[in-house]
Amino acid sequence: MRRRLFDATHLAFAETVSAFLAKEVTPHYEKWEAAGIVDREVWLAAGRAGLLGLSVPERYGGGGNTDYRFNVVLLEALEGTPGLAIGLHNEVIGPYLTELSTPEQRDRWLPGFCSGELISAIAMTEPGIGSDLAGMSTTAVRDGDGWVLNGSKTFISNGILSDIVIVAAKTDPAAGSRGISLFVVERAMAGFERGRNLDKIGLHAQDTAELFFSDVRVPSENLLGEENRGFYHLVANLPQERLVIALGAIARAERVFAQTCEYARTRTAFGRAIGSFQNSRFTLAELATELEIARTYLDRCVIEHDAGDLSAADAAKAKWWCTELSNRVIDRCLQLHGGYGYMNEYPVARAWRDSRVNTLFGGTTEIMKEIIGRDLGF
Repeated sequence: MRRRLFDATHLAFAETVSAFLAKEVTPHYEKWEAAGIVDREVWLAAGRAGLLGLSVPERYGGGGNTDYRFNVVLLEALEGTPGLAIGLHNEVIGPYLTELSTPEQRDRWLPGFCSGELISAIAMTEPGIGSDLAGMSTTAVRDGDGWVLNGSKTFISNGILSDIVIVAAKTDPAAGSRGISLFVVERAMAGFERGRNLDKIGLHAQDTAELFFSDVRVPSENLLGEENRGFYHLVANLPQERLVIALGAIARAERVFAQTCEYARTRTAFGRAIGSFQNSRFTLAELATELEIARTYLDRCVIEHDAGDLSAADAAKAKWWCTELSNRVIDRCLQLHGGYGYMNEYPVARAWRDSRVNTLFGGTTEIMKEIIGRDLGF
């Protein structure tokens, strides 16, 4: 672990996280990969270990953490077991529940959020619209003291397990992106149904589902944030979400790179270690350099985010560059493994499959470049 960003307290927390993973996650992960979903018990175990709601105030059972580097420690440790979507729960959904909720909503949802009793998800993407949130067709129409929600969402992480789902819906269809609101849909609400657990290339232990809403009656007290301000709420949280994706991508690439270096030292061909061949040495030298440069930029982004200064454009730079680099690094590491790299028993094979989605979710590489281009004035 890099000592230039972390001090002794962060390193001690890293040991706590490692112990949790060794006891509660690693022994079961192959079973979860085969099942396509993790056990709910691991979420409760994470809650008992104090790993859920790191930034949630202590009065709700959270960690009350104001130093984002602790969040980074946890995120990077979890990248090897990405099916356990604690990063999504803590870093993507957590801020909505702490920053947009009313006191009554915080009392209702945050204790379970921190204990692992309420697993969370967020539903923005719809079939056919991709990153075009303004084009969503899910609607919420006022009816008495509540709303009636209709529509569907897809590619929803934690879609099967989730107990609460933040759903983006059109509340003023004529207003485009200015007519979107956020609602918290709870598991038992009539008309809320889950489709199939989607069959993905990678991230097999992560349940990813289609969600359907048919005349779901959502009480007014489940409106999250301001009516018709949902798009702005979503945009405000995207820099952290994209930083989270970048952190996980580089941590995974660093792990695979270290494993590949060890493989290059011990695997022999033509009577010598494969790492002793110039092509292998040069490849590893290039990857080491690129990873170090990416890590330096990411560490700067973490410091800026901790100070509340990370811009949307800088987060977009981190997201597209680090995810594309991660895919490239892991692909070249697989090549250095030869045929063994294509075998599922080797960690590089799983990492190759799992990493591919990083350039897609949280906004594609192309969307990131669009954000950066606009920031440049074009």
